[in-house]
Amino acid sequence: MSAIQKQRSTLLLERFRAVRERSLEICAPLATDDYQVQPMADASPPKWHLAHITWFFETFILLDQVKGYRPFQSGFEKLFNSYYQGIGRPYPRHNRGHLSRPTLEEVLAYRAAVDSAMFDLLATELSADIRFRVELGLHHEQQHQELLITDLKYNLGNNPLKPAYLADQGSQERVATAAGWQEFTGGLVEIGSRGDGFVFDNETPRHNVFLRPYALATKVVTNGDFLAFIDDDGYARHDLWLADAWAHLDNLPQRWQAPLYWREDEGRWLEYTLKGERDLVLEAPVCHISAYEADAFARWSGARLPSEAEWETASSMTTVDGNFVESENYHPQIQSGQGMVGMFGDVWEWTSSSYGPYPGFKPFAGALGEYNGKFMANQLVLRGGSCATPLTHIRPTYRNFFYPPDRWQFTGLRLAKDLA
Repeated sequence: MSAIQKQRSTLLLERFRAVRERSLEICAPLATDDYQVQPMADASPPKWHLAHITWFFETFILLDQVKGYRPFQSGFEKLFNSYYQGIGRPYPRHNRGHLSRPTLEEVLAYRAAVDSAMFDLLATELSADIRFRVELGLHHEQQHQELLITDLKYNLGNNPLKPAYLADQGSQERVATAAGWQEFTGGLVEIGSRGDGFVFDNETPRHNVFLRPYALATKVVTNGDFLAFIDDDGYARHDLWLADAWAHLDNLPQRWQAPLYWREDEGRWLEYTLKGERDLVLEAPVCHISAYEADAFARWSGARLPSEAEWETASSMTTVDGNFVESENYHPQIQSGQGMVGMFGDVWEWTSSSYGPYPGFKPFAGALGEYNGKFMANQLVLRGGSCATPLTHIRPTYRNFFYPPDRWQFTGLRLAKDLA
C-alpha cells in the first residue's frame, strides 16, 4: 500500500470510528427502558436503529466483500432489514417495538463485532467500490442519528410527564433579524450535484431548470408568525387548505390546532423540547409542522412555498453553516445575521417540489438501488438540514423527502413569492 493509499485508509478509518461512536453518544442519556419504545409506526426504537445501521455494514460490505465472513447471528438479516426487498423480506416496520429480543446487550455486542471486522477491513487496501459503500454506510448512519433524535423526541414528548432528554444548560442570547425579501432574476439555472465528493444518487445528474423571477424570505417563519395564523383561525378556515389537507384534518382522531409539541395552558403557549417543556420563544423558527400546515400558512400570508430549484439557487449565496446537531441545542435557535439567514440548520424547509427523479437519474447499482429511487412518489422535497442534522452530512444539493402530513421531524418553512 502506497503512502497516499495508507493516508486515505487512515482517514476513512478515523471517520468510521467517529461516526459509529456518535450513535452511541446520542444514546448515552437514555435509560434501558427507552431503547425498546416505538412511539408510532413511522418511528423506530433506539435499539432497532443501532442494530439496523450495523446490519447495513454487515450486509453490504462484510458479507458481500469479505471472503469467509460469517454473519453475527442468523435471523438478524430479516429483523434489521429496513426495506431492501432485494436482500429478503423485512420484518414489519410497525412491529419493531415488539422485539424484546435480541436484548440491548446483544445488539451492542453485534455492533462491536461488526466494528471489529470493519476495522480489519479498513486497514487494508480498498477498492473504489468498497470505499464508496463505506461512505454510503456512514452517511446512512448519520441519517439514522437524526432519526434517533427525532424518534426519541416523539416518544418523550408524548409522555404526560414530558421528561427531558438532556438538562437545559441555557441557550445563547441572540437578537432576531427582521424578515425581508431577497429578489432573484431567475432564468436558466443549474441544480444538482457537480460530482464533488460523496452524494446520494437522487442529487444527480446536474441539469438545467428555468425559473421565473422570484423572491425568497430572508429568514424562516417564526413561532410568533405562526401564532398569528392560529389566532386568525388558520386551522378552521377551509379556504386556506388544500383539499387533501382539509380531508386529512377531518379524519384525524384529534384535529390539529397548533404545531406538534405546542400546548396552550390558560393563554400561555408552551413547547416541548428535548430539554423539557418551556415557554414558546416567539422569535425562534417554527418547527414540527407538516407540508399541509406550511402551505396553508403560506397562502394565509399571501405567499407560497419555494420550489427546490429556487431554494438551491438561493443557497448558493450562503455557506453551509448554522445550528446543527453538533451545537447540542437540539432545537431551532433565534436567527440573526445579514442576507439569506438560516438557509442551513435549525429546520428542514418544506418546498412545493414533488420528490421525483432528476432528468437522466440513475440509481445506485444492485440492491443499493433501492436506497432512494423506490420512494419517488407522493412525497415532497425538503432542503437545508436541521438542528438534528450532522454538519458533515449536509450540502446545498441534499434532497430530503417526507409525506405531506409528516411533522415529527424538525420541519419548518421559508416563504416565496413571484415577481412577475
